Amino acid sequence: MGATLKKLRKDSKLTQKALADKCNMSRGYLADLEADRYNPSIDTLKTIANALGVSVNEFFDEEDHSSEENIKLNKKDEKDIKKALSETLDQLENSQDGLMFDGEPIDDETRELLRISLENSMRLAKEIAKKKYTPKKYKK
Repeated sequence: MGATLKKLRKDSKLTQKALADKCNMSRGYLADLEADRYNPSIDTLKTIANALGVSVNEFFDEEDHSSEENIKLNKKDEKDIKKALSETLDQLENSQDGLMFDGEPIDDETRELLRISLENSMRLAKEIAKKKYTPKKYKK
């Protein structure tokens, strides 16, 4: 929510001090909200929204993501995920008793659901790692 607040403030061409004065709050508190150190009350959100001339819903709108949040996986990442997924599934299949659920061997449908779930988890982990560890100068 803090990033959205900061974006809306900058779109309104206001400094933290100017917005804080409009909202009758300290600049430090506003900075803490933008840094996600505090969660504001609904009344505080209403006050800020009125000062910015936007709806309170704007703070919770997930449509607008910054370029940092939209990390794309490249071909190497896709290849790494495919390889790790294959190795993981092979290890599960070749374990002592094979892949079982509740004492019974899993059927093909469940196996496919497991594969999809593992692949999604690996993709998410890769995207989070890229977002966290890619230096800002390499982000587009």
